[in-house]
Amino acid sequence: MDTATPELTYGDIRNAAERIVGQTQPVTMMPIHPSPHVWLALEYIQHTGSFKARGAANFTTAHIEAGTMPEAGVVIASGGNAGLACAWAARGAGVRSTVFLPETAPRIKVERLRTYGADVLLVGREYADALDASRRFAEETGALLSHAYDNPLIAAGAGTLVPEMLAGVPGKLDTVIVSVGGGGLFAGVATAAEEHGIRTVAVEPEHCRALNAALEAGEVVDVATDSIAADSLGARRVSATALATAQRTGAFSVLVPDKAIVESRQALWDNFRIVVEHAAATALAALSTGAYAPAQGEKVAVILCGANTDPGDLV
Repeated sequence: MDTATPELTYGDIRNAAERIVGQTQPVTMMPIHPSPHVWLALEYIQHTGSFKARGAANFTTAHIEAGTMPEAGVVIASGGNAGLACAWAARGAGVRSTVFLPETAPRIKVERLRTYGADVLLVGREYADALDASRRFAEETGALLSHAYDNPLIAAGAGTLVPEMLAGVPGKLDTVIVSVGGGGLFAGVATAAEEHGIRTVAVEPEHCRALNAALEAGEVVDVATDSIAADSLGARRVSATALATAQRTGAFSVLVPDKAIVESRQALWDNFRIVVEHAAATALAALSTGAYAPAQGEKVAVILCGANTDPGDLV
């Protein structure tokens, strides 16, 4: 994202909500019993299996409305979920889509992409390799370059989740807990949460800590990506918008180990028969590890952001 890009605002999120109405599904909120103060935001049952559908619908619709969608369609690099959402939104709008993924992308995501009619190309071992290839493709073909997280339309779309969460939880919500990869979901959620006086807790794996490292350094920095959740949270660097949002809102940044992520994912299956990606379980691990400890009576919502995963390792 260009550093001159305007700060993400709640007005951007309101506009996104109006733009995508009827295209996405309102989030379902579920209390965790016996705790009366912890709720799960079941965003993994969103179209395409993740929150990414919100940003993709906003991005595609905005460009069609503005007359800026080229004949070559849209191109994106993705660890999987953003590509699925981009291809889904493009298909719904009758637009061509090309998706670059790293060769390490889960097979289930690759297969689902093809069912949406996307041209799928596997390049390199990391998201950064796919991103470089997508940029070259855009330059060569004139396709509109989208981004998995570093775009104001994408982040604003993600932020539409928060007012829906508020509508589904009785009384006042104090805190929202969200996992962070490149920061699109975080930036949108934290901006909307700030508008409503809600605290945001940003959760990352110990060895995929792009936002945490940026906050520590005071600027966006490159990090290594080595986590069981890296297929979704493995961005080498967080977006400048996400860093600015974290600094402005005073969001809490916490880290959790892979072992806790695996255990939280298994617990969701054992206790609720919920199957999610390790990226989604990362948010819940903040509570199970005590990385974030709510105060007595604090009402907390945990965003379960995606479920494009192979459930074969759940027992």
